[in-house]
Amino acid sequence: MHYLGLMDSNNFFQLNNNIEWTDAGNGVSRQIFGHNDAIMMVKVKFETGAVGAMHKHPHVQVSYVESGSFELTIDDEVKTLKQGDGYFVPPGILHGCVCKEAGVLIDVFTPAREDFLQQ
Repeated sequence: MHYLGLMDSNNFFQLNNNIEWTDAGNGVSRQIFGHNDAIMMVKVKFETGAVGAMHKHPHVQVSYVESGSFELTIDDEVKTLKQGDGYFVPPGILHGCVCKEAGVLIDVFTPAREDFLQQ
């Protein structure tokens, strides 16, 4: 059966221990969780001092700080976020972060980040 792009019911559950981490470089790694063409959830782990370089993309992004502390820049606004905080990035808006205390961000994108699937 086909559910919004998921190929079968085996994709309904993502078990942390079964998902490989991909090295994104410079102290950043990611796990790709559930996704189809319309939406994607990604867990991103940062070491202290790691930088999510300033960038923009055509995707809507909403993120949750699972742990750690991050200095986030969105457009020209800078805020320090910590566990329990979150942020929203509209398409085409320049954004990036510096990890102040090792931690994890949970990112959700719509549509899915095809570039992440090709790495």
